[in-house]
Amino acid sequence: MKAAVFHKVGDIRYEATDDPTIEQSRDVILRVTSTAICGSDLHIYDGFLPQFQNEVLGHEFMGIVEDVGSEVTNLKKGDRVVVPFTIACGHCFFCEHNLQMHCENSNPEHYGPDGGLLTEKGGGLFGYSDLYGGYNGGQAEYVRVPYADYSLRHVPETLKDEQVLFLTDIFPTGWSAIEWGELRGGETVAIFGSGPVGLMAQKSAWLQGAGRVIAIDPLPYRLERARRVNNVETINPHDVDVVEAIRNMTHGRGADLCVDAVGMEAERSILDKAKAVINLEKGTTKVLELCFQAVRRGGIVSVVGVYGAPSDNFPIGRLFDKGVTMRMGQSQVHKNIDHLLDLVVQGKVVLDDIVSHILPLADISRGYEIFKKKKDDCTKVILKP
Repeated sequence: MKAAVFHKVGDIRYEATDDPTIEQSRDVILRVTSTAICGSDLHIYDGFLPQFQNEVLGHEFMGIVEDVGSEVTNLKKGDRVVVPFTIACGHCFFCEHNLQMHCENSNPEHYGPDGGLLTEKGGGLFGYSDLYGGYNGGQAEYVRVPYADYSLRHVPETLKDEQVLFLTDIFPTGWSAIEWGELRGGETVAIFGSGPVGLMAQKSAWLQGAGRVIAIDPLPYRLERARRVNNVETINPHDVDVVEAIRNMTHGRGADLCVDAVGMEAERSILDKAKAVINLEKGTTKVLELCFQAVRRGGIVSVVGVYGAPSDNFPIGRLFDKGVTMRMGQSQVHKNIDHLLDLVVQGKVVLDDIVSHILPLADISRGYEIFKKKKDDCTKVILKP
């Protein structure tokens, strides 16, 4: 088969690789019909997450069942399905407590309770390095899906791929970011980042009862899309002091919920980069620190942007003084996917309005380049094998 194979930092190629096969009795082989490039893919592509062996990337994908393992009784060849990006067995302690991203069985080589930088990671993820199981991902013609009888969800034939593809990751991730904010109705939600996850968090904030949604991003074209598709207020940090602006919009208090949908690869100055080198840090916590300042006393900061390394001068004093609650981590996609699929089916949310590019998988190198460098007003790239 052909696939997008990561070789080294900045080097991903469309090339032939081995076809996947059934390895365990709960496996399914899927023929991929649509996949996408995610900001998390850039963590490997840019070297923020180490990967020393060739690997097929991609954790946002869907397709048609081609073959099933002997224990899979709820799926058959020809079924059209969407795939949660976290790999979960469905039976361990964490799966039974709706924490499938911490599955005890899907990452046997590197799983552990510690969550260290390079050791004892969480449950398995598709196409996201050996540290998270070494599973080949969905930027390919075919993919092996473990524990398929637990994770795969049937997709109505009335819906196009583009309408449901983002149930794999970014819509559940945006939903979790708001769900962790415990909205009761009418709150002000400030969402840092208007990339794909930020846009989905904006949609989720309205669906969960926010009274006001503010989008923050340094790129004008992203803010324009946020206004157009999600009807939010916008702030460009190049134009105003973000924290001051949010306080001015909230009677001096700050937002009830601040969402970091950016993570460690935020826009950085030369001084920020120098500080990271001196402190042996990866990326920056700049956006996270803005969230801590912009949230009101007693408010909540929700973090779905990825951070992978320790940070010097973490502002614990500010968090303590303000009584801030923090929630963070991988999305609870298995917990929420059925409800979110229902929202799409009922027409209560539109997901494909964030797509800026649809390319053949063969154009994978170009796809990564325009997505990483934000060329051609790129917001989200879908790839067709």
